[in-house]
Amino acid sequence: MQSMIRAYSMTILGAAAMLVLPLRAETMDRPGGFKIGQRMTLRPYVGLSYTLDSNVAARENAKGGYSWVVNPGMNFDYRGENWALNGGGFYRYSDHSKKAIEDDNHSYGQNLIFKWANSEPNDRGWTLMISESYQRRNNTDDMLNSEGRGYSRDYDQFQIAGALQRRLTDKWHADVNASYYYLQYDNQRDKEHWQQMYGWDRLTLGSEVGYAHTKWTDFILAANYQWYNQDNNVYRGNSAANMNYANLSSDSDAMSVYGGIASRATERISYRALVGWTKFKYAEGDSNSDGVTYTVSGNWKISDTWNTMFLANSYFQPSEYEYGSSIRVDSISWGIAHSMIRGRLTSTLDFAYRRETRDYSTTSRSDYDVDTLTTRAGFNYQINRFFTLFSYLEYQFRNYNGSSGSAYNYDYDRLRWTTGIRLTY
Repeated sequence: MQSMIRAYSMTILGAAAMLVLPLRAETMDRPGGFKIGQRMTLRPYVGLSYTLDSNVAARENAKGGYSWVVNPGMNFDYRGENWALNGGGFYRYSDHSKKAIEDDNHSYGQNLIFKWANSEPNDRGWTLMISESYQRRNNTDDMLNSEGRGYSRDYDQFQIAGALQRRLTDKWHADVNASYYYLQYDNQRDKEHWQQMYGWDRLTLGSEVGYAHTKWTDFILAANYQWYNQDNNVYRGNSAANMNYANLSSDSDAMSVYGGIASRATERISYRALVGWTKFKYAEGDSNSDGVTYTVSGNWKISDTWNTMFLANSYFQPSEYEYGSSIRVDSISWGIAHSMIRGRLTSTLDFAYRRETRDYSTTSRSDYDVDTLTTRAGFNYQINRFFTLFSYLEYQFRNYNGSSGSAYNYDYDRLRWTTGIRLTY
């Protein structure tokens, strides 16, 4: 029955695929841990690392610094006969050299995934999957988090998604799905140095139907409705002239339809690729936009020592940098991992590219696009069952492309080197 749950995982996650998740070709968690009874396994860990950062504040005028990080956490899984629950939690304390800029040294979060199914793959039956996560992040945390977008702010992020699938025959299946996403920035810290940013939340309701033409190919039709609430309808600056643009509705909505293919039966290659059309209505019709959107994911176990992953998606959303603005986001992530020395040494290479295209703006001062490229190369070396050495180099580049009337420039380069040791039971 556990193989049944694994087989459904990619299909159900894809059905609720408006979540924001980091891509990793190699994950931190390793087999091991200690068991409680026959069903639960706990995997505690603690890491200690040192980071050199060329641009601590992620600003055009770079100022370097360093930090020490202590990172305890716990992962777990609990397995029943036809269901499984796994998740974890973490805490990070960062001691920064630039105290005037980095006031908040704490990050913490948790995640849960629940899976249940009452039939084997390709048999008639029901499947349910629910995922949830919350994180409070410091702005110096991993630059590959959330599509490598380079938040450069402390923030709270919560997301939950679920899908209920019914396999009608050995060929046909259908599901309903829903997700909720929430993002809120901490704008109270160091107001003299930081521009105010705007949070938002989104509720998505959708459904899809699929036809498994062969065990290798599944044809998918999907549709969803998205409702947004944002706080960028209120100008936070002190310019009276700009207050004229504050009378916008905080509600926006979108409708999307998709078609594509997926595979959930291959041993080494799994993928899901949907392309469709989205109509986005910003601020209850202050702006109406539409365009081609897509969601693509894939994993390829090339061999016993090589593995690669790919993610890409696009969508519309309210702007997080400017009031009275909306953007289109296109993001691509790719990672590859290679295991060596009988699995003790793992090298990784990850890329993330995010393009924010200004879809609508109430003023030319906010009319600009942003490109963010993040890359990371690193290795993990497992000394023994308990201790792992790790080191990686990260680089992030942000390019601002605005009109002559634009007011801001967010260009920066950032290079970080981190090394540390992790104890995992």
